[in-house]
Amino acid sequence: MQPTDIRQTQRLISKGDHSAEAHVSRQLDLIERENPGLNAFTSVAAAQALEQAREVDLKQREGTAGRLAGAVIGIKEAIVEKGRICTSGSKMLASFESVYDSTAVERLRAEDAILIGRLNMDEFAMGSSTENSAFGITRNPADPSKVPGGSSGGSAAAVAAGLCHAALGSDTGGSVRQPASHCGVVGLKPTYGRISRYGLIAYASSFDCIGPLTQSVEDAALLLSVLAGHDPKDATSSRQPVPDYASLSETLSAGIRVGLPEEYFGEGLDPEVKNLVMQQVEVLKAAGAVPVPISLPHTPYAVATYYILATAEASSNLARFDGIRYGHRADRGKMLEELAAEKKQLQKNGGNTATVDSALIRLYKQSRTEGFGPEVKRRIMLGTYVLSAGYYDAYYGKAQRIRRLIQQDFLDAFRSCDVILSPTSPTTAFGIGEKTDDPLQMYLSDIYTISANLAGIPAMSMPAGLHPADGLPVGVQLMAPHFREDLLFAAGRELERAQQSAG
Repeated sequence: MQPTDIRQTQRLISKGDHSAEAHVSRQLDLIERENPGLNAFTSVAAAQALEQAREVDLKQREGTAGRLAGAVIGIKEAIVEKGRICTSGSKMLASFESVYDSTAVERLRAEDAILIGRLNMDEFAMGSSTENSAFGITRNPADPSKVPGGSSGGSAAAVAAGLCHAALGSDTGGSVRQPASHCGVVGLKPTYGRISRYGLIAYASSFDCIGPLTQSVEDAALLLSVLAGHDPKDATSSRQPVPDYASLSETLSAGIRVGLPEEYFGEGLDPEVKNLVMQQVEVLKAAGAVPVPISLPHTPYAVATYYILATAEASSNLARFDGIRYGHRADRGKMLEELAAEKKQLQKNGGNTATVDSALIRLYKQSRTEGFGPEVKRRIMLGTYVLSAGYYDAYYGKAQRIRRLIQQDFLDAFRSCDVILSPTSPTTAFGIGEKTDDPLQMYLSDIYTISANLAGIPAMSMPAGLHPADGLPVGVQLMAPHFREDLLFAAGRELERAQQSAG
């Protein structure tokens, strides 16, 4: 049977029962068979992956293999790889080939990870369903009529379907954890600054985090050990020492206090999702944990605060994609012909041709109109509005103050608990097309994940079981104080062991 996690594969390779090249060949066959129906991969690097696998087998024989030798990993389209097209799910970057590796990719390569392909996503990471990609929707492996979540839906679907051991995603408001929940895998958003953002195409720079999606908590800990650490190319990356997360994640300290925020278990939460999440509380309680009721009083303002601040940053970050400096450029010849025809018509009708855009302004407008999809345009316009004169203080300034209050909520809560446990999403995966005409309902699917990004704390989603009505995966979310990912892994391993024991 094909192993699905990194550690299991590595054990087989080290015993000589398996080779990296044979494993990658089987993965490529599986991708060829399954990906047309899922659309998780936008491109597959078959020759490169096989070459890397042969190098891993050689290093294995020489005893020089890295910590990720044999690990087959996919990369979200928002994270650049040298020599690969990196679209960020957008027509705007459909032909952009990166000339350098992101720091995260560099660190994977340095430990002999095998990079097998690029993974689909919502355009510029703006979405919760991976329906906004310019390269088609991605489907949930658990039920192809359902979304996989977003924006890292391709990453979650690929891992859940066993097309790769793990994947890199990015999390701005829940984009690793929510799809992990909907697809039934582990998804980690580390502390802001724990993993370098160098080479991550920006959506909202004060929120964006690169994070792994994996088959197990152990694999998530292993990947964070490789990916974490200061990077001089990213001024926001932390200089905090990087512990050996894998060795720290095995045991849960007796008496650990697990906070249960009342605001995360109220109206809007599917009762069966709540039941499965509360079963995880009982597992931790049986292992010696102490449940503690807590309050995060500013939670009701989190979604509005996030969509003001994140869109404001997006409107600034995406200004560079104008067809001149970066990105898709409209057909200039055709545009000039249309411009000339418009002026001619105005002159014929006695109109003022001074009202017609200049050729440069028209080029900007046409390039961005053609390059960006509807959701990206919506968020750029919203962000530009909240930053505009007369509205800055009323919206952006006020949202920044509320963000600080949300951060303080978590600081206060962690005085009375060590980790916080909640649902990851209020429901299981919804149907494809179900929420595309209702942006507010789409945004509310991230209601339990957004606050961790606002506060900059680490959070992880892991499987909590299957919903009894629809059989779809349900996720439980764990949150911890800044740079205490070890607590997430310890609690997660306890939950994982209980699930494995239950069969």
